[in-house]
Amino acid sequence: MKQPYRLYYEPDNASLCIRLAMDHYLIPYETVLVDRSVAEQRSEEYLALNPNGKKPALLADDLVLFETEAILLWLAETHGCGLPRVDNPARNCALKWLFNFSNTLHPLMRNLFYPEALMQTDETKEALRAGSRAAILDHLDVLESAVGHEARFATISMLDFHLAPMLRWLAIYPSEHKGWYTLSDYPNLFALAARVEGLSSVKASANAEGLGANSFTAPKPPNPPEGSPT
Repeated sequence: MKQPYRLYYEPDNASLCIRLAMDHYLIPYETVLVDRSVAEQRSEEYLALNPNGKKPALLADDLVLFETEAILLWLAETHGCGLPRVDNPARNCALKWLFNFSNTLHPLMRNLFYPEALMQTDETKEALRAGSRAAILDHLDVLESAVGHEARFATISMLDFHLAPMLRWLAIYPSEHKGWYTLSDYPNLFALAARVEGLSSVKASANAEGLGANSFTAPKPPNPPEGSPT
């Protein structure tokens, strides 16, 4: 590493997963705000880094990475932290859940938060939200069982830094659709969130993005020192 990594971020967005991991594993980095209020994610400069126009992006010397799971996996492999090594059989279990978050839970959450990306009328948007909520609740039952019974979740890893923010976002976004999900209904997931919340490194991450106290077990909308999450 010739210089600190550069994390292109937006507060309380998917880039939070990367910040949590790098803070915890003491990986040097600096941040660059991608300001949604002026559509900076659609700027020519940012699209040159991530043509999808989404966050995060990570610049590591001459390497540009995007997609949360790809960045977490690359950090783990490059720095030997957060996931079992390639020759460890436990790696397979870790990867199946990392990609489960990416392929199952995260797309459902996007449908819940941004139904207008797929639907045009109020009726179809609400139908998509309702279906997404039901599917998310079903999947949280799956995750509750996995976190309680699988050894991979017994220690802090990249999985925690991916899952804890998603549990947070389900509680506070979208602001007009709350009350359908309560983290305390899932004791194992609540314990995971509390464990992440108690890390000293996470307190620094939370302060940097204005997440407030109890940012994962009893989250509130953020008050970031710069930028906007919505």
